[in-house]
Amino acid sequence: MKPPRPDGATMRSVICVHGQFERSWPYTADHWQRRWENGGGCELIRTEAEDAPARLVRDPGSVQRLVLLGFALGAHDLDPFAALEECYLSRSDGSEEAVAAAEARGVSFIPHRADVYWGQTVAEYALALTICGLRRIPQNHTAMQTSHAPWDYSPEAGAGRVRGSQFCDDPRFCNGARYASWCAALGAVVAAWDPFAPDASFVAAGAERRFHVEELVADAQIFVPMVPLTDSTRGLITAELIDALPMHGLVVQVTRAAVCDTPALYRRVLNDELALAADVFDAEPVPLDSPLLGRHNVVHTPHAAGRTRDANHAFADDVIARFRPR
Repeated sequence: MKPPRPDGATMRSVICVHGQFERSWPYTADHWQRRWENGGGCELIRTEAEDAPARLVRDPGSVQRLVLLGFALGAHDLDPFAALEECYLSRSDGSEEAVAAAEARGVSFIPHRADVYWGQTVAEYALALTICGLRRIPQNHTAMQTSHAPWDYSPEAGAGRVRGSQFCDDPRFCNGARYASWCAALGAVVAAWDPFAPDASFVAAGAERRFHVEELVADAQIFVPMVPLTDSTRGLITAELIDALPMHGLVVQVTRAAVCDTPALYRRVLNDELALAADVFDAEPVPLDSPLLGRHNVVHTPHAAGRTRDANHAFADDVIARFRPR
């Protein structure tokens, strides 16, 4: 059992952050410290060393709240934290014994919730990629740096369905579709497939529910396979599904490329049957001689959708909300 805290004793909160964590999650630890400083004080300890946390913290036996960002724990690494009440670990791999021993003496662990912190960021990026893919913004941006051709809107007289004045679409591909909740707000007719989501989720997103993924691809002008990569989702979007997508639609990829049969997808893109707006690829970095780069029907970015300062702050805010109020 933990020794009782004397009445009126100051709550001691400590955050230990490893440099490896901050290379992926900058701003998170500083934001967390500010939040807890406003609530009564917090110590922030940074390190590049692989030392056990107790060797980094002065008087570890007086710490009640502990946050360990980027540390894997040995079986006895939490033993010196005799007064510990609550703890958050960003890494659970290899720390099971330490967690079990601490829980046996009454320490409460805040569970990690995967992939909830950057959901809005990825959605924002997907929307931006979609608009760029529909309106050819990156292609025009690049072309006008070396040529005045993008300024020439004038088709031959009587040419019919060709580019006209101030016309930025590529008429060979989907471009007029109105692009769950933001797309619906912009006027899109949105359909979604998720066999595990409750009906209320579709209502909240303003999306029509499809019960079979084959139905989803049959009439999709814009197709967004936005699912995490797991053993069950790898290759979820098969070559047959990709081949069923209507001609000249747009595919948007912002989670993991391997949820799709990428050879089938790239084949259709390179054949000018589909346009692609992608932040993720089957090989990263994309080889500089890849035929996908610089195409008129491809918008590409370097796997950058997931994290912003706001998303990294949301990481801390979500965990802080699940600590007991003090």
